[in-house]
Amino acid sequence: MNFKITASMMCADFGHLEDEVRALEKAGIDGFHIDIMDGRYVPNFAMSLNDLRYIAGATKLPLDVHLMIEHPRTHIDLFLNTLRPGDTVYIHPEAEYHPSTTLSKIIDAGMVPGIAINPGTSVETVMEMLVIVDKVLAMSVNPGNAGQMYLPYVGAKVERLLKMKEEMKFELWWDGACSADKLKEFAPKGVDGFVLGTTVLFGKGKEYKDIVDDVRKMNI
Repeated sequence: MNFKITASMMCADFGHLEDEVRALEKAGIDGFHIDIMDGRYVPNFAMSLNDLRYIAGATKLPLDVHLMIEHPRTHIDLFLNTLRPGDTVYIHPEAEYHPSTTLSKIIDAGMVPGIAINPGTSVETVMEMLVIVDKVLAMSVNPGNAGQMYLPYVGAKVERLLKMKEEMKFELWWDGACSADKLKEFAPKGVDGFVLGTTVLFGKGKEYKDIVDDVRKMNI
């Protein structure tokens, strides 16, 4: 079974951030997921541009930057100038007047364009963007905080996206409340990647390598 996993770095220990990056690299994580929150689009502040710069300088693994901010096009160059070609940038279509323009800037900079779909956002409202982006991040919780409960109606949306991803040529990723049962159910169905946070990876009192190995083997 071929799927990727990234570490949700907003859940990491920021008092020992370099150690966290090194331990996750050694554990065999596929990349780092960076949640940027502005306190406006979502009711929380999370990682900053400086946090992103630090992690970008500390690892050669791919970065997935999830912009939970209003009007990302206003500040998109700050993020694009920090990243490397091949890194992913997700925007929320609702946060932008003309999301396709922002996605074009991401593409022109050599990054991987992605959209994040909130639980309450229907597939129909983002249909046109599905042919533009390379990655779709399906949110199974409302964005803004770690450790939330899974919203069960999201599963049906993921099933719909799974039927569309080959034709429209995008990768489908799962973000939020990524528990063992969700991995075991949706990885075999074809979800390409999962963002791991407090539900499976962080704060478990176990070595990251042991957790990552168990996830790879579905022994969780």
